[in-house]
Amino acid sequence: MPTVHDFTAESLGGASVKLADYRGKVLLIVNTASKCGFTPQYKGLEAVYQQFRDKGVEVLGFPCNQFGSQEPGTEEEIGAFCEKNFGVTFPLFAKIDVNGSNAHPLYKHLKSEAPGLMGTEAIKWNFTKFLVKKDGTVYKRYAPQTDPKDLTEDIEKLLAQ
Repeated sequence: MPTVHDFTAESLGGASVKLADYRGKVLLIVNTASKCGFTPQYKGLEAVYQQFRDKGVEVLGFPCNQFGSQEPGTEEEIGAFCEKNFGVTFPLFAKIDVNGSNAHPLYKHLKSEAPGLMGTEAIKWNFTKFLVKKDGTVYKRYAPQTDPKDLTEDIEKLLAQ
């Protein structure tokens, strides 16, 4: 049975990142966009990262342009925007598709392990969140409107395991 640790993704800077490098950490994986009504959640995601990173939590952002073309920029533009406007220091990855035939294999896995409402696997919008246990298994999926601070209790629960 594959886990999140079996996948590789390209960083915003173009380096290949093995998600196995995050083994033993709780992961919060989010598809992001710079021109979305939920974009201010970058601030909340960064706050979660600052609160928990020294305790073993990583926030991983995956820019996606599939919803209303709300992530039109290049990787350089995305990184600059996130740092300048929201002080993002958590890892951001190269722009990916989360739905359809070109969906990144990581997202195919996340969606199959934690379907949304009524069992649908499709990601409905930007800032859908997945919480992943230290062993790489998917714990839970959260809707775009779920504020990152509302994940604190679940994060603490997974850190204690």
